[in-house]
This record gives sequence, C-alpha cells and structure tokens, in this order.
Amino acid sequence: MRKIIDHDLLTLLSRILIGGMFVYASFYKIIEPGSFAKSIWYYHLVPGDLINLMAIILPWVELLVGLALVVGLAYRGAVLWANLMLVMFIVALLSTIARGINIDCGCFQAAASGTHSAWWSLLFDIGAMALTVQLWLSSSRRWMLGRA
Repeated sequence: MRKIIDHDLLTLLSRILIGGMFVYASFYKIIEPGSFAKSIWYYHLVPGDLINLMAIILPWVELLVGLALVVGLAYRGAVLWANLMLVMFIVALLSTIARGINIDCGCFQAAASGTHSAWWSLLFDIGAMALTVQLWLSSSRRWMLGRA
C-alpha cells in the first residue's frame, strides 16, 4: 500500500488534478465576488457580516493553494490548506442536506437556490478529499520546485 501512496506519477497526477481544480474554481469567484457572496448566502451558515469578506478572501486562498500544489512550492502547507478547505466544503454540504436545503454547491459557478441536490457535489468533494489525503501521506517530492 505504501508503494501506491508514494508513487511519483500518482502524486503528480493528484497534485495536478486537485491544484487545477482549486485554480479553476477560484476564477469565477475572483471575477464575480458578488455572485459568489450570494452563493455563500444560500448555505445559511456564515453570519451576514462575514459573507462579503469570505467571498473576497476564499477565492484567493483557493488560487494560491492550487498553484502551490501544481508547482510544488510550500507543498505541505498547500496540502494542509486543501484538506481543510475540503473538510469545510463537505461539512457545509452535509449541513445543507441535513437541513433539506436544495442547492448547487457554487464551486465552479454561481450557485442557484433549489436547482439540484448537493449530493453530487458532496461525492465530488469526498473523491477530491481522497486525493488530498494521498498527497498528505505521500513522501514523493519528485517534480516539485520546492523539495522540502
């Protein structure tokens, strides 16, 4: 099992997939923070005073984490942040499911209230979490700019 977790190509592929996902997810949020703030509001989890601040900061964190994963700089920190964000996203989606809120996740475009179930987004995030756990456990440092 350790050979699979530490496999250089698997680690590179995981870095590119997860890093690329975070970079891609950040674009619309950076360009349209108002729409992203509305997406955050649909979850009914963040106090109203913090929604705009979160809508401005979170996309930039996603962008930096994604770029750091792809190029391999500040790698351990980037993996930690990716895991923390995915846990936060999973908890938010589980909360909406438990409360019966029907919502798009708002991950890659503005969320719309009541257009489809959050289950697909939850499954996607759980799959992404499996890759970030592999990155956390992997000792491979091949093809990284920062090899710490």
